[in-house]
Amino acid sequence: MVSGTEGGGSCENGNGVRKRGCMWSKQDLLPEESFQSWGNYVKALGSTKSRLKDRLLARSLDHLELQEMRSRSQHEMKKVLNWWDLIWFSIGAVMGAGIFVLTGEAIRNDAGPAVVISYIISGISALLSVLCYTEFAVELPVAGGSFAYLRVELGDFMAYITAGNILFEYIVGGAGVARSWTSYFATLCNHKPNDFRITVSSLADDYNHLDPIAIAISIAVSVGACLSIKGSSRFNSITTILHIIILIFIVAAGLTKANPANFETFMPFGIEGVFKASALLFFAYLGFDGVATLGEEVKNPGRDIPIGLIGSMSIVIVIYCILAATVSLMQPYTQVDADAPFTVAFQAVGMNWAKYIVAFGALKGMTTVLLANIIGQARYFTHIARTHMAPPVLAVINEKTGTPMNATIIMTVANSIVAFFTSLDVLANLLSISTLFIFSLVAVALIVRRYYVTGETLDADRKKLAVFLVLIIGSSICSPAYWVLSNNGWVGYIVTVPVWFLATLGLKLTVKEARKPKMWGVPLIPWLPSACIAINVFIMGSIDRQSFVRFILWTLVLLVYYIFVALHASYDAAKETERQLQATQGTNIEAGIVN
Repeated sequence: MVSGTEGGGSCENGNGVRKRGCMWSKQDLLPEESFQSWGNYVKALGSTKSRLKDRLLARSLDHLELQEMRSRSQHEMKKVLNWWDLIWFSIGAVMGAGIFVLTGEAIRNDAGPAVVISYIISGISALLSVLCYTEFAVELPVAGGSFAYLRVELGDFMAYITAGNILFEYIVGGAGVARSWTSYFATLCNHKPNDFRITVSSLADDYNHLDPIAIAISIAVSVGACLSIKGSSRFNSITTILHIIILIFIVAAGLTKANPANFETFMPFGIEGVFKASALLFFAYLGFDGVATLGEEVKNPGRDIPIGLIGSMSIVIVIYCILAATVSLMQPYTQVDADAPFTVAFQAVGMNWAKYIVAFGALKGMTTVLLANIIGQARYFTHIARTHMAPPVLAVINEKTGTPMNATIIMTVANSIVAFFTSLDVLANLLSISTLFIFSLVAVALIVRRYYVTGETLDADRKKLAVFLVLIIGSSICSPAYWVLSNNGWVGYIVTVPVWFLATLGLKLTVKEARKPKMWGVPLIPWLPSACIAINVFIMGSIDRQSFVRFILWTLVLLVYYIFVALHASYDAAKETERQLQATQGTNIEAGIVN
């Protein structure tokens, strides 16, 4: 872990001698003026209202994210990745154990063999989000990913709230994958998962099966992520290619037992079931957003990022559809197991040995998902720390490895603690709306980026943009609300869908586009990002009530930290950046006069 001195602070006493056992000092964690004394902090709290007003809608600038923010890490990340690396990173991040679990539930309870159509619908929905992320990642190739995109277009506060939620989901997701790794490893060894866990009866029921294997795999992956991004990429590529070979084998073996008669009742639950299944299966496509945080390490962002992100998602869609079709052909939909569809299907046709192949494939998939999870969350955290919304020592890039070692270690510790104690049932119930929420906001931010430029957009266009965005978002919220409350009614959509359509059309026809992308841009603006908003918000309607409660409670915790710490730290850092820029401009003017 990078020391306090490297992190920009000091662990030395007044005589210049380093304090024994000191790794980080207060200056590493809270170097801002507001935290230099209790008097300063009380004064800062007294200015909370004015500071909140200043930062609430404060928007960053492209050059600040690309230059000043990155310089706060002291060292550069290594530009060693290309489109080939990004394709396999993205496939590895997305294709975990989800395909082996979600497919069964969707076939048995919602779509039947028409699950193939559901996978196409949810895949296209995910591809819309990929397109929005790609334009931003090309224009702003920084470690912060969506956090940086939202800072530039929607402001500091919105970026902070969404980033805090997605980091929490990364931790929960990483812990869940680590616990699942133990479960599939146990299957390979012909044991039950709890055989490899330590039972402590004095702890609560859902927290008393301690999982040392989950910690071991998390640490092993973290070590690789700390040492080299290129080495991690090679490991990910090899493992992901092996995973796909296993999936091809599963398909080939399964199709030998295919029965076309199982497709005769193709859509047993109607079109409603197909759409319901597509909402569930959307979660099998999550993970690509973490790959967008690798922008700083890509050699040629304008070429490599579009090929990597869009190409990988296209490959994943095709593989998912083929796998879903295979298991649907092997068994009637009424016999497909909702929890372990592939394993049970192979057992039903007398191929019991195949369950080990499925378990091995899932194990490989979860390893790459865990690697992508740790790499993504560390880079999110790094850029958050650059803005001083988190301790700036976590923004430090290791000089030798070119990786955010401090942030990687801290996030791994958080993942490991949760994974060690918490059961999979609890982690599954913590599924958050954060990812869909942030996908929607990135699409909103892209519309804002294209149609609003400070100081250039006319006031009339700005007002029309605001009205149309309110209508697009409002109609997108009303559609899933009606779906949940109406019991399969359709009359409400006669209102919500035309409002969405007319608002998007009005934006297209009456508001002048203020900015064109420099290298790569989303086509059919504003239709595609507007559709992305509508679809992501609609899918939120399928998430349980507990997830919304969790989202609200965690957001309240984030607000408390923001009001008492992050607001003042980021305010001081922003004002210091402004003073430095003004001083630089003054120096340049003086140099021009002298010349």
